[in-house]
Amino acid sequence: MKSSLSIFQMLLILLLFSSLSLKAQVSFRSDELKIEFGNKGQLEHLISLDGSKDYLFKDSASFLIKIKTGGGWEIPSLLTFNKKQGIICLHYPLNKVSIEVRVVEKPEYLLMEIVSVTPRNKVELITWGPLRLTIGKTVAEILGISSNDSVAVALMPLNVKTLGGFPLNDEGSDPSRSSSARKTAYGSVIQAWCMDRSRARRVTGWWGQFPGMSVEPVKGETVTGSKIALFACKTSNILNRIEAIELAEGLPHPMIEGCWSKRSIRSGRSYLICDYSEETIDELLEYTRRANLQTLYHMNAWESWGHYELSREFFPHGLPGLRTCMEKAKNKGILLGAHTLTNFINTSDAYVTPVPDHRLAVTGTSRLKASINERDTTITVESPEYFTNEKADWLHAVRIEDELIVYGSSTSALPYQLKGCKRGAFGTRQSAHKTGEEVNKLLDHPYKVFFPNLELQQEIAVNLAKRFNETGFAQMDFDGFEGCLASGQGDYAQELFAETFYRNLDHWVLNGTSMSKPFYWHINTYCNWGEPWNGGFTESMQQYRIDNQGLFDRNLMPHMLGWYLLTDSTTLPDMEWMLARAAGYNAGFGMATSLKALRNNPGTPELLDAIRDWEICRRDGAFPKELLNELKDPSKEFHLEKVTAVVWDLYPMYRLGKQYGKTAYEKGKPVRIVIPVE
Repeated sequence: MKSSLSIFQMLLILLLFSSLSLKAQVSFRSDELKIEFGNKGQLEHLISLDGSKDYLFKDSASFLIKIKTGGGWEIPSLLTFNKKQGIICLHYPLNKVSIEVRVVEKPEYLLMEIVSVTPRNKVELITWGPLRLTIGKTVAEILGISSNDSVAVALMPLNVKTLGGFPLNDEGSDPSRSSSARKTAYGSVIQAWCMDRSRARRVTGWWGQFPGMSVEPVKGETVTGSKIALFACKTSNILNRIEAIELAEGLPHPMIEGCWSKRSIRSGRSYLICDYSEETIDELLEYTRRANLQTLYHMNAWESWGHYELSREFFPHGLPGLRTCMEKAKNKGILLGAHTLTNFINTSDAYVTPVPDHRLAVTGTSRLKASINERDTTITVESPEYFTNEKADWLHAVRIEDELIVYGSSTSALPYQLKGCKRGAFGTRQSAHKTGEEVNKLLDHPYKVFFPNLELQQEIAVNLAKRFNETGFAQMDFDGFEGCLASGQGDYAQELFAETFYRNLDHWVLNGTSMSKPFYWHINTYCNWGEPWNGGFTESMQQYRIDNQGLFDRNLMPHMLGWYLLTDSTTLPDMEWMLARAAGYNAGFGMATSLKALRNNPGTPELLDAIRDWEICRRDGAFPKELLNELKDPSKEFHLEKVTAVVWDLYPMYRLGKQYGKTAYEKGKPVRIVIPVE
């Protein structure tokens, strides 16, 4: 008589009986954390050994790993433990899935890694947690840490495939700063996740802009290998604990002049943003030196993004000319930086013209319904699906074989056509194309640029690192970091780009970003959010800049106020209004300007001297603590007046109205600011 039980069901029965000989709970511990699992795979306890307090929220269950398959989400219903190998096995009977997790008890943390998934191709994604905690006074959304005044508990991703937060959409992107930890009514949750990227997918890409976007598979990139660290420590020891984990697990651990970047005095320094050239470098270095700013930062150093050849306009002698600039900067103790827009590709770059790279990102593909010659301006396609999306289509560009074509309009009814076509666009060659050839809709952006797929993106990250190695540039920003979403791979693509750039550098590079991500935190030096283009010092995104300071506090990042714009009409009260805020928050900033503005503003010397004096006092911690809240207050103004090399008087300033067309001020009683001489 044949058994009616499946092999999988018999295996579960055997596992169940074998588990009966085990204790009801399986536990693991580090020096400061103990966790216990019930036999269904649920967490029973999460105890900080420092105070022997259980921080697990009990009214709703927390599971180490949830899975998602074509049938939806599932939690485990059975946990078995191989103590000899240190492996727990979670069983999901509805989908007949088993996941093995290796757990290593280390003094500082618990290491957890998925070592196998059976069957291999069934699980689309997994989540680590969410783990529900009663702790939650401070929630570090980027770092995945929840803490109170004494104890911190954290769940930290240990590789780029493991993303902080929770999967919010099919592309796997989080438009927020991050949600690795999230405040709740009962405390907080800490969480991470991982996706099987080895299968082709269709997503609604870039936060919903590109419906039905095709995503190419990433060979071998499954949920196996997803890895986290779970730890508890004293709140005052969080940074030390992260450093220990970085070193133990081989995470990015950038060193600046022998010091970890998170502790370096260079992190959070202010800098001057102004395009320099071989001809103007001496004058601009002198302005930078006078203000005692760390870096002279170039906005337009590259001929194009993608290959990153040096701009011939600014560096007519190429690399030798730039190296002369570098030597001059070094002699003055000043760094040189260069801006980029991460993976954006200019239409003049060699990836586009004269032969377009077939790895340029596409939103989707149709085929030619009829052949065309090299002069035809109407193209008939099989489907209009990707060509009629006017909400996210700025260049109207398609690639057919090695030709780029820009179309004027598209039809949504038969016959499906691209009309008003400009052939051989962007310097490509006009060619005839046969029926059935692919018509690839290129993904673009309001900046009139293209983007790479994931393979080309990796190449571009290496290109950028090579250019920084060749030039010696020491500062940059992953501005436009969201451009990595063009691959359809969400936050994974962002984390991967930053890591690839970092791993290919041969020297330290200070770096900021337009978006924060948990793994990138280990690489990141600062985040300098706040643009100056739409208002003066007091109007441009000021509340946004102030709100960011709390995020920096929670996530152990240097305070930065963003960019400000020095024009030919900027006044000393304008500048000191901003400098007071910087002093109150102990925040650096970027001062954007032009050589023309610096030359034409009659107050440039006193503006630069003010930056120097305020920054000296800020960085030396000379402003009295009881005064910091007043310095943060945007309704209050101050003037700093130098007395000696180490002594300043700080005056509150009171507006008296207009006099001769300018605001008149009266000085209040000064506070003496003194930098102790060691």
